[in-house]
Amino acid sequence: MVPLSFAGHEFLALPEAALFWPAQGALLVADLHFEKASWYARFGQFLPPHDSDATLDMIEALVARTGARAVWSLGDSFHDADGAARLEPKVRARLFSLTERLDWTWITGNHDGAVVDMPGGRRVAEAEVGGIWLRHEALPDDARPEISGHFHPKLRLSLRGRHVSRRCFVGSATKLILPALGALTGGLDAGHGEIRRAVGPGAAALVPVADRLLRFPLS
Repeated sequence: MVPLSFAGHEFLALPEAALFWPAQGALLVADLHFEKASWYARFGQFLPPHDSDATLDMIEALVARTGARAVWSLGDSFHDADGAARLEPKVRARLFSLTERLDWTWITGNHDGAVVDMPGGRRVAEAEVGGIWLRHEALPDDARPEISGHFHPKLRLSLRGRHVSRRCFVGSATKLILPALGALTGGLDAGHGEIRRAVGPGAAALVPVADRLLRFPLS
């Protein structure tokens, strides 16, 4: 866990693509895309079928590691409107146990806006916590501090002839975009115009490595 300062608050960035807010006892995650594999299977494209289990493994490990009392899931928690209904009973029970044990909030995203039966927790379109707005997709014209997801940012570099790609945060003075945590989620290049437009001037890709936070300006 690496210290990350944003909007006057101290966070811990986790290499596993999550953010811990010690003052709130809260774990922030984005773009879990539960049941992505089963959605693709409907159309004859078969991916490893245990993505929801794998994503839950990561969340449970992060909760244990940080001691989080709350979880904020910043949208696209399910891959589609029927995703929650397709959860296998054992997976649904695991998820429900987490949402019952923790102060769990689902923020609505563009993929899961029509989900009816969320497994526990509460559901909101967006929320303000400690002067920071939590939402799914960044609002470029909103000058208030904001943490969001949606874009699945990844930093792609060429190092000594090797292409390296890893999930990253993207931040500026007032915007912070989380990487996707979901087991089968892809990623958009952190320097893509849509990400830079959303974050505004001073955008940088932030990569937690060991005991430091690497910063790569996106100009």
